[in-house]
Amino acid sequence: MTPEVPSVTSGPPTLELAEATRVWWRLGWLSFGGPSAQIALMHRELVDERGWLTEREFLDALGFCMLLPGPEAMQLATYAGWKLHGTRGGLTAGLLFVLPGAAVVLTLTIFYATLGQLPLVQSAFRGIQTAVLVLVLQAVLRMSSRALTQKRQVAIAAAAFVGLFAFAVPFPLLVLAAGLFGACWPVATSEGHAPAAHTSRSNTLRTVAIGLAAWVLPLSAMAWALGPHHILSQLAWFFSRLAMVTFGGAYAVLAYMSQEVVARHGWLTPRQMLDGLGLAETTPGPLILVTEFVGFLAAFRNAGAAALWQGLLGAAVALWATFAPCFLWIFAGAPYIDRLGTQPRLRGALAGITAAVLGVILQLAVWFAMHVLFASVGSWRAGPVHLPAPDLRTLDLAALALTLVSAVLLLHLRWSVHRVLGTLVVLSLALAWLGR
Repeated sequence: MTPEVPSVTSGPPTLELAEATRVWWRLGWLSFGGPSAQIALMHRELVDERGWLTEREFLDALGFCMLLPGPEAMQLATYAGWKLHGTRGGLTAGLLFVLPGAAVVLTLTIFYATLGQLPLVQSAFRGIQTAVLVLVLQAVLRMSSRALTQKRQVAIAAAAFVGLFAFAVPFPLLVLAAGLFGACWPVATSEGHAPAAHTSRSNTLRTVAIGLAAWVLPLSAMAWALGPHHILSQLAWFFSRLAMVTFGGAYAVLAYMSQEVVARHGWLTPRQMLDGLGLAETTPGPLILVTEFVGFLAAFRNAGAAALWQGLLGAAVALWATFAPCFLWIFAGAPYIDRLGTQPRLRGALAGITAAVLGVILQLAVWFAMHVLFASVGSWRAGPVHLPAPDLRTLDLAALALTLVSAVLLLHLRWSVHRVLGTLVVLSLALAWLGR
């Protein structure tokens, strides 16, 4: 998709692409629970266990990806792959982060469109969610202890958490304020920084041109052949626009998309949209894979005998329009991350953004915990304050028990992630069977 841009390899010098590919493949199948959980899993694998990225590199890249439109976790995986093995590594990591989840979502969407609800699948994924919740909280504690080393960084993280959790402050505004605040305190770069990747302006422009062509030309050719009013053409335009204008991470994208898909276009009912969001929450891969669900159902409706093929094409259009630009943003911007990190004032801004991002991840973790442990989560308002408020009467005792088991297995017995996930699936299915 893009010319080979030299990367800066910070991991083991003998690391082969084949070895990294096996890790990306495994991460793609284990990346449950939304962006906070996926970031936590990548931090555990890439920083804590394998040392392929340093803590500083991981956090700087995370701050950069949170500034981009689209799914931050997928873009972080793409950046990590690029950092280790250049463009081939970035493509490999990004695709393998998406494709396993896309296959699962597509399979379940087909069943959903033809058979309706999938209670057995939902029961299995409930166990996975509880294990993911423990992983998220563990990663937040680890990253915070390493990144929040000064009082002002703790203050920025706390302000970001409160701003999102209680006042619904727009995420881009929080990040901008954190960056400006951090820039007031330049950070020295004496801590051994990797040499920045060298790339010329012409190389960057060529990368942008190739990325834009790969993203736009196939969709434009399809729209020209089918006409602007065909559902596939409408989906191509809608999801391409979504990829450019939605900042603030996966949850910001989902909030905007839900309103547009249900209220404006009428492609899905509110119930279907909620089911799609629940499906994306409980399957591996980025949350934004709900676009595949939307694309399939929107094209599937009223398509007659060819409904299945039309649905498959709708899902493919949604995936391409959603994820092709992510590679463009990363390959064009990644070579500059390390270079920016060598400037003291910019480094201070990155430190501020990183602190804000950790506050955001903590807010997502709390939100995720509420929805895992309680069947009903409402809201409480008082002036500008808007707090999520779980109904304590709807506490899911089974989910609480599974969460405690996950904590013991992960934190005390130190079982591997895939072993814990398998165990929790079995336990969750057993509890569902007993509940009947």
